[in-house]
Amino acid sequence: MNKLPVLLSIPHGGLRKPQEIDGHLSITNKDLFDDSDPFVIELYDLDDKVQRVIKTNIARAFVDLNRSLQDMPPENPDGLIKSMTCYEKSIYIKGKEPDESLRNMLIEFYYNPYHREIQKSLEELDLQLCLDCHSMASSAPGIAPDDKDKKRPLFCLSNQDGNTCSDEMIELFADCISESYSIDRQEISLNDPFHGGYITKTYGAGSIPWIQVEMNRSLYLSPPWFDEKSLSVDTNHLQKLNSQFQNSLELFFSNTKSKT
Repeated sequence: MNKLPVLLSIPHGGLRKPQEIDGHLSITNKDLFDDSDPFVIELYDLDDKVQRVIKTNIARAFVDLNRSLQDMPPENPDGLIKSMTCYEKSIYIKGKEPDESLRNMLIEFYYNPYHREIQKSLEELDLQLCLDCHSMASSAPGIAPDDKDKKRPLFCLSNQDGNTCSDEMIELFADCISESYSIDRQEISLNDPFHGGYITKTYGAGSIPWIQVEMNRSLYLSPPWFDEKSLSVDTNHLQKLNSQFQNSLELFFSNTKSKT
């Protein structure tokens, strides 16, 4: 089977704590889980079925790869090197927050390599679509673009309001997701509540189309698939969702070819 001409970026799938901040942390494992995009690597990683998958095992609570270098606390506590989670839980022991030297080290070790890999992929590969892949809480947390506790759609697709790919393209991809996951098209929103983060905005300014994908966690962090005590999910269900994601892309390119 030929690889799909797709780059998948999965910047928030990790749960690992960088060794450089050992002894600095107050965050609990549950708060770390809640701040991450749990299991998105299992949901989106299509391995050798696409041109490239870029992912990390470092948690977004410590190094958020979907932020600009200027996006930092205190102006934004949910910035690149955060001071609190999106649920407003402190990450660091008071007085042990990362200083400038430690922040620069985290950026050099974890942030820069991820973005270099994206840039290299865009230069080297024959790509027709790039997706920045995420999951979202079923209702908005305290730090979010939408009102706290507001119910969210099953999917949100973003193209920076038409700036990172055509509206026709994002509409087609929404239709393909609707069909593949067997969900109502009205449950898929465009640019609401998310417009597309730093990765989509930055790299989508070029000639290759970018779409940010947000899947509602209720599709897998809910009974009967999710065990809240062990924070584990039925692996068969994750595999089913992964297959549906693959089918969405195959359907998308099948429809694209039929229109050319």
